[in-house]
Amino acid sequence: MIAYVIGIVAEVSEDSIIVENNGMGFRIRVPYGYAFKQGEQLKIHTYTYVKEDAFLLYGFDTKDQLELFQKLITVNGVGPKGALSILSILSTNDLRFAIYSQDIAAIAKAPGIGKKTAERVILDLKDKVSLSDITAIPGESEGAPIFTGDMDVIKKEAVDALTALGYGISDAAKAVSQVPISEDTTTEDILKQALRYMV
Repeated sequence: MIAYVIGIVAEVSEDSIIVENNGMGFRIRVPYGYAFKQGEQLKIHTYTYVKEDAFLLYGFDTKDQLELFQKLITVNGVGPKGALSILSILSTNDLRFAIYSQDIAAIAKAPGIGKKTAERVILDLKDKVSLSDITAIPGESEGAPIFTGDMDVIKKEAVDALTALGYGISDAAKAVSQVPISEDTTTEDILKQALRYMV
C-alpha cells in the first residue's frame, strides 16, 4: 500500500492529477474542486484500491479526509467513486455534522449518491462520528470543537432532549453549541438556555 506520494504535479484533469516522483508518474484520483496547479510540489495522502482489472490511487490533502474516505467505502453501495463524490461536495467537518444530524439531503446532493445510499451512510457511520470531532456548525467559522471532553455527554443529552421535544437534530445541535458551559453546568441548565435560541 502506498501511504502518500511526494512529488511535482505534472498534469491536472477534472478528477485526477499525475504526480511525478523519481521519474515515475502516479495518476491519483482526487475529489472534484481540488485546486491543484501544474508544477507545484505536494504531499498527498493516498488510498490504494486494487481490483481484478485495475490498480487505482485515491488522494487527499489530509489524513482526516483519507480516514473518512476509508470509512465511507465500508458502506454497502458507496465504493471509492461514491466516497470521492461525497467528499467533493462536503468538507470532513460538514460530512460529520451531516451524519450526526442525520441530514440525508446534504449527503444525497453528491453526484451518484441517492437518498437510499445517503441513509445507509448515516446508518452505518453514525456510531463512528463523535460530537467532539465536529469543529463547527456548517456555515459558521471553524475553530475549536463545539463539543469537547467531559462536557460531550451532557451536551449530547441536551441535544437528545431537544429532539425528543420535536426539534430537528441540526437546530438542536446549533442551539446547544451556543450555550456557555462551565464545570457546574448541568444538562437541565443547557436545555433551558438552548430553548431560548430555539425561539
